[in-house]
Amino acid sequence: MQDAQRPGYFGQYGGRFVSETLLFALDELARKVDEIVKRDAFQTEWRGLLTSYVGRPTPLTETARLARAIDPAGKHLARLFLKREDLCHTGAHKINNAIGQALLAKKMGKRRIIAETGAGQHGVATATACAMFDLPCEVYMGSEDVRRQAPNVGRMKLLGAKVIPVESGSRTLKDAMNEALRDWVTNVDTTYYCIGSAAGPHPYPELVAMLQSVIGEEARAQSLTQTGSLPDGAVACVGGGSNAIGLFRGFSSDASVALYGVEAAGHGIASGQHAATLTAGRVGVLHGSKSYVLCDEGGQIQEAHSISAGLDYPGVGPEHAHLKDSGRARYLSATDEEALAAARMVARTEGILPALETAHAFARVGAIARELAEARGRPVTLVVCSSGRGDKDLETYLSRLVDS
Repeated sequence: MQDAQRPGYFGQYGGRFVSETLLFALDELARKVDEIVKRDAFQTEWRGLLTSYVGRPTPLTETARLARAIDPAGKHLARLFLKREDLCHTGAHKINNAIGQALLAKKMGKRRIIAETGAGQHGVATATACAMFDLPCEVYMGSEDVRRQAPNVGRMKLLGAKVIPVESGSRTLKDAMNEALRDWVTNVDTTYYCIGSAAGPHPYPELVAMLQSVIGEEARAQSLTQTGSLPDGAVACVGGGSNAIGLFRGFSSDASVALYGVEAAGHGIASGQHAATLTAGRVGVLHGSKSYVLCDEGGQIQEAHSISAGLDYPGVGPEHAHLKDSGRARYLSATDEEALAAARMVARTEGILPALETAHAFARVGAIARELAEARGRPVTLVVCSSGRGDKDLETYLSRLVDS
């Protein structure tokens, strides 16, 4: 949670490092979060939409065959439960946040919504929410991601959104966010910027975490109902960090529940071609927030790499940076190849094709289970956030996994 004495900060991380043009808009947004989002009327309307439109609560599914697959020695290391955000309308957790922010924008009287997207899931979710609320929507997306996430580009267009390819930099998520911020500076009076991750300047990290915390709230209650106890660990992939912080918020006050985030190691940490910000980054500023970033000694942002467009980002939300420094959460990483192998394992053992982002979490579940079981001297229970489905990644899977 953010520091009560320093709004917008999680320990030393967070804040607002933006042009003066945006300070008024951010102040206005922070006020409206307090005046609208935190009130019972908004919560009732938003949660009603999560039930009737998004399909919440999502199931907590036990995966016995996957548990055996990660335990080739047959030591009965763990019971595995998946928090099935892939079963949300639009196929990922992003809709929880998009519905909430679009509803807020409508109540603020904003006439236009812009968003950034990497894997396309936030873009699709925002376009979906805008179609439902009758709001015009424009989505910035790096041209490299436009190429590798073509199904989601098509979905956004069918939903009525304008997709704007970004050609600068590495043509991925970082560059899309740069362009969205430039747009917002120019059109701040009429435009609402719907950020998709728990990153960016205050109040976005807290707002997105609040809207995604429904994941952890449900997972905690479901764990108690289905197993009679809290899990030993909660695991999620981390790019900017919204699905992970949503899951972690449900267990952050439960000291017995270990929290694990898994970043994208790309071609390997030593190669320099990765997106493992918390593993190999430095403290710096990116997109209006102080956190860990991939940068050189002079603070210049370096390019990230991941086979998954949603993790291909050289920063991370400030709450994750604080969780890392405090020791409350541990952050591991998985390479492109490890994620691909994990996706195939999940598909063939459970009939679930995960998003490439989610596959990174699955790639480390076995190691996490072994570590926790050894530390606690017994089999353990893990909840893994199944943050999205792999339809959007089918071209990559077909080219890399089929017949292999």
